Amino acid sequence: MIHLHYWPTPNGHKVTLFLEEAALPYTLHPVNIREGDQFKPAFLKIAPNNRMPAIEDDETGLTLFESGAILLHLAEKTGRFLATDPAGRAETLQWLFWQMAGLGPMMGQAGHFRNYAPEPIPYALERYTNETLRLLKVMDKRLADRAFLAGDDYSIADMASYPWAMLGTRMLPEGTAMPNLARWVDSIAARPATARAYALAQRPEYQTGPITEDQKKALFHQNASTVR
Repeated sequence: MIHLHYWPTPNGHKVTLFLEEAALPYTLHPVNIREGDQFKPAFLKIAPNNRMPAIEDDETGLTLFESGAILLHLAEKTGRFLATDPAGRAETLQWLFWQMAGLGPMMGQAGHFRNYAPEPIPYALERYTNETLRLLKVMDKRLADRAFLAGDDYSIADMASYPWAMLGTRMLPEGTAMPNLARWVDSIAARPATARAYALAQRPEYQTGPITEDQKKALFHQNASTVR
């Protein structure tokens, strides 16, 4: 059994995409990041960076945080969604790490300054929006001659990138054509496992109202003194 400590964010969706595709038995444990669940001692034993997702794998006894590490563990555990030949494996891992180091962080910053900053900061808005659009264009170019990021087969690189890229397409300026990216997003959205993974977010325990100022402080005003 996989115990997934989860909240329905793009990084949380990455792991449920895998679990649903692989039909692995798992249990969800809500981590309400607005209410500070990520700072509870029991969770910090699993995820010392106070970020979700995190997993506990009953079969192996392993606990893991960081969505990319979790995807890699699950792929190696099941023998699925990661090529076994050296070239194919390297191709998948480079795009997995590309997402972890680029698309996710840049989009996260773009989303923060567009939606949560107390006042508009034009330089930050331009910087992170433009970098997000650049990365989406890299994806569009990559997908021009292949079905998925690592080739013909759906992989953990796609699972890592989809939740962010799907949101990112909403940031595209009117008239910006990224047809290969659009095709890829649509193809993954149409997978039954994707629908099941995203349906989890509709459960009552994951419903929240408008974010409060105190919740913004807990989420966005962390520093060295908040490490517990």
